[in-house]
Amino acid sequence: MAPTTATTTTPPAPAALGPVKTRRRPVLIIASVAALLLSALGGVWLWTSATSSVEVVVAKAAVPRGAVIAAGDLMVARVSLDPAIASIPASDVSTVVGQRAALDISAGGLLTPDAIAPETVPAKGETVVGLSLVDGMLPAIPLKTGDDVRVVQTPGAQGQVGEVSPVTIAAKVVAVTRSQDGQFALVDLLVSADAAPDLAARAATGKVAVVLDSRER
Repeated sequence: MAPTTATTTTPPAPAALGPVKTRRRPVLIIASVAALLLSALGGVWLWTSATSSVEVVVAKAAVPRGAVIAAGDLMVARVSLDPAIASIPASDVSTVVGQRAALDISAGGLLTPDAIAPETVPAKGETVVGLSLVDGMLPAIPLKTGDDVRVVQTPGAQGQVGEVSPVTIAAKVVAVTRSQDGQFALVDLLVSADAAPDLAARAATGKVAVVLDSRER
């Protein structure tokens, strides 16, 4: 009897596995995009702040109204400032020294052109007279501190203009505000001490108007 030969069976090779696919979670993707956007926006904000900042004059110490401003009262600071806000550039700091504070200036406060004056108001020989005017009795152009104006005697709503030139009194604007009800413009005018009684008496009649003279210097 012929001997039998044992046969061996080779098992099939395992199938090749493809690369494992990874699934990215949508939340992680969104978070990554948000982080990139925030980083970009932060860079834009920093660049904008750096390019829009300016050097201006600020108060290093408090200065009461009427006091002479000394160099030690001032310092220069770089701030981001809206162009609509009036300020004094750092290059003009020397022009502020020696002038008087037109109002109370707090430490760290931004100095504006209206906050300083060449001298105390009113100075010796001068008087401030207040007028209460309805719209139409002063220019529609906003009056500013330091404007040269004239107060003109008017005939009133029912009067007639005569042939004689009206009485006029030269003055300088100190301040302009509105009454609490908004119906009147309250104008403080600087005049000579001699002219103050006459102006106050005429203003009390309500028959005066304020005209603005040239602003050219």
